[in-house]
Amino acid sequence: MERLKYFCNGEFKESKTETWYDLHDPSTGKVTGQAPCCTKDEVNEAIAAAKAAYPAWNATPAIKRAQILYKVRDLLIEHMEELTMLVATENGKVWSEAEGDVLKAKEGTELATQVPSLMQGECIMDASKGYDTMQFRESLGVFAGIVPVNFPAMIPFGWMTPVCLACGNTMVLKAASLTPRTAMRIAELYKEAGLPAGVLNIVTCSRHEIEVILDHPDVKGITFVGSTPVGKFIYQRAAASGKRVQALCQAKNHALVMSDTPIKRTVAGIVNSAFGCAGQRCMALSCCVVEDAIADEFVAELVRQAKEIKVGPAYDKTSKLGPITYKKHYDEVMADIEKGVKEGADLVLDGRGVKVEGYEEGYYVGPTIFDKVTPEMSIGTEEIFAPVLCIKRVKNFEEGLKVMNANPYANGSVIFTQNGYFAREFVRHTDGGMVGVNVGIPVPIGFFPFAGHKNSFFGDLHCLGKDSYRFFTESKCVTTRWFDEEESNNTKVTTWDGTI
Repeated sequence: MERLKYFCNGEFKESKTETWYDLHDPSTGKVTGQAPCCTKDEVNEAIAAAKAAYPAWNATPAIKRAQILYKVRDLLIEHMEELTMLVATENGKVWSEAEGDVLKAKEGTELATQVPSLMQGECIMDASKGYDTMQFRESLGVFAGIVPVNFPAMIPFGWMTPVCLACGNTMVLKAASLTPRTAMRIAELYKEAGLPAGVLNIVTCSRHEIEVILDHPDVKGITFVGSTPVGKFIYQRAAASGKRVQALCQAKNHALVMSDTPIKRTVAGIVNSAFGCAGQRCMALSCCVVEDAIADEFVAELVRQAKEIKVGPAYDKTSKLGPITYKKHYDEVMADIEKGVKEGADLVLDGRGVKVEGYEEGYYVGPTIFDKVTPEMSIGTEEIFAPVLCIKRVKNFEEGLKVMNANPYANGSVIFTQNGYFAREFVRHTDGGMVGVNVGIPVPIGFFPFAGHKNSFFGDLHCLGKDSYRFFTESKCVTTRWFDEEESNNTKVTTWDGTI
């Protein structure tokens, strides 16, 4: 049984813990190794290593930091197939989705290599007569990243680490304890690219050890992705100790399907966004709000296309829908589907009981569709995080928008229509932070922020885009005044010297 190590101060170290997490291949259900629940001393050791490495790393010119990240980007490309297999094996994404996970890590790294320009400040001569003012952006110190199970490459090494390090900070990553292998392998690539020891450190642990990170005075900020209750707790706890926080949380993304939309193409986009990554992404489209006029035809086409999806092991390149990542969540999904049946929704496609030949112990859930979901049903309100799609029927645009905005989450929202007026009204009035017009997964390219709203996000600055540079830095304003001969002899200085 392979036992993973933790990564601290440039080395992989044996944990002294007595508690270990079993790692599974979700396609087979088999145990493939164990990850340590690192002790509090080991978490403190990682923070200390990051603190010790910070002064020299911060003093490294931005262009030099960018050059190391360029090397990381090249190594991600060089090891693309290996990393794709790691993601598929430990997470359960099918091959094309696992490759996309790694490509998104590459995209975030490319954003970070632009640090010499994106970290630039501003200046103006004669802000007040004779006074010049400059604004710099400076790093803060040690940041911590707390990572979920669903994107082992993209989230820690696309959203969190690259820009953090590019700005001159150091990082302690709490990798997902059930999917840590990809993160540990990418740490090796960072080391190979020339990253100094201690700049990046990775542990796996429980919530008890995470509280060490939340309270530690040497940790200046937290970037988190996970559930809303945990994200809200982390935001409150870390902010109370003076840290900056960005917490990206749950979602229940809705699409408004108008009667003028081309049904087959619209359904194809919805099938991709609802069932891709086995629905285990915070931008999964989990509810469709459909106009009554086309609802029957739409649902029939949806069921037809969903039935064509091939369910299979992640590393079979012909599979289109892989397994749920871990057994406990698989059981929760089964319970949620049963709850929907008991609540009275019409289960028009049942994904339970799927067995893949040769992989009978895998955690497979087929495409599942509930029709005629009403506001009082929890399955239409709470995140299920699985290939489960709910259909809500409405009379018109106004009712549909009202139904969507009643949801407590607001990561993404989508409208499918050929009507420019309805599209513009939707964009203007939807609560969603990332909006799609005939785009099922409205996640912008990483040069723009991942901008969730309401209970999908806690904080002030989002990840990615220019927001990420602001999150990982703080402003310093410098005002200068140089004296000419006349001014050198002046003995009268006003209260508002240089500020008015």
